Amino acid sequence: GQPAKRQAVTNPQNTLFAVKRLIGRRFAEDEVQKDIELVPYKIVKADNGDAWVEANGKKMAPPEVSARVLMKMKQTAEEYLGEPVTEAVITVPAYFNDSQRQATKDAGKIAGLDVKRIINEP
Repeated sequence: GQPAKRQAVTNPQNTLFAVKRLIGRRFAEDEVQKDIELVPYKIVKADNGDAWVEANGKKMAPPEVSARVLMKMKQTAEEYLGEPVTEAVITVPAYFNDSQRQATKDAGKIAGLDVKRIINEP
């Protein structure tokens, strides 16, 4: 929303966006190395070789970041509907591989959602 857009101007190194590009990817992959040059925040190598992000001095796995976004979306939906939201269908880019799709499902689970399906974005 607007607060995030304002923060992106004043605090770009701690404003995360396009993190789903890193889901299920290894730090050494060419795509990740290209992304490092494109984003103002830090992309770091996790102990297991995965690509993670660092903001405000905290390292986070991309599924954790996605889970936080999904938690906020879940909360917004619950406030609007006036009832608990427990299930979800999540879209991902068509180019996502199996590892990325599974990591997205994991993010949904972390957010407290039963992910019924992962479908391709148009």
